[in-house]
Amino acid sequence: METKVSSDKKEVIISIDRPTVLIGERINPTGRKKLTEALKAGDLEIVRKEAIAQAEAGADIIDCNVNAPGVNDVELLPKAVKIVQEAVDAPMCLDSPNPAAIEAALKVYKGRPLINSVSGEEHSLKKVLPLVKEYGCAVIGLVQDDEGIPKNADRRVAIAHKIVESAEKAGVARENIIIDVLTFAIGAEAKSGGDVLEAIRRIREELGVNMTMGASNISFGMPDRPVINNAWVSMVIAAGATALIVDAAKVRPSVLATDLILGRDRKAYT
Repeated sequence: METKVSSDKKEVIISIDRPTVLIGERINPTGRKKLTEALKAGDLEIVRKEAIAQAEAGADIIDCNVNAPGVNDVELLPKAVKIVQEAVDAPMCLDSPNPAAIEAALKVYKGRPLINSVSGEEHSLKKVLPLVKEYGCAVIGLVQDDEGIPKNADRRVAIAHKIVESAEKAGVARENIIIDVLTFAIGAEAKSGGDVLEAIRRIREELGVNMTMGASNISFGMPDRPVINNAWVSMVIAAGATALIVDAAKVRPSVLATDLILGRDRKAYT
């Protein structure tokens, strides 16, 4: 199962038998006051700098999210996309809870992007999947439905099935769907890690799709977060995750080592 995304200069292929793809997470105003204030002011220089820094740190894809209170992301997301594409060669993940902003960004994007995201909620499936079909891009599917975010593996797997089946009915090929199994912080849900690992293994076996997650969510509110995050990325890659939404500068060594051990680093064994 290969998921292909591209800029006008570079293609990235996500697959279980290739090195883990890193999706740079830092262009996201959540919890970042300086970025939020810059976006409110329409100042996108920080977006350009973050894109360059993440690409230099080893991010294969650059996530771009400008959704914040007081920001018109329908207007600002396309501008941010243009700036990122001028600054780096890496493909992009167009990230917004607003389908109108996603479509505005798709209209200016050069290449084949990843969309973040669609969920198992009916309104999301109806609004986002037609965009994926029309623009021929790939999409992240969140295992969340109208009942909320599941806390066990069974519901995660069931929602993943729903997203894949709905996408295929809408004319979106399975290889263009990347499932995000959604990780709770272990400080709040002690069993979250085990449930996520079980879900990854079952989704890999039952659906064969590529999988991602915001890897640092596992350690939110905990001490020694880098230690927890680096242990976690190794575990989820071994379970079957193929792309991780991360700060590449902080976890890339652990990812490279894990890929090497699993025989997924072509440069090391050729």
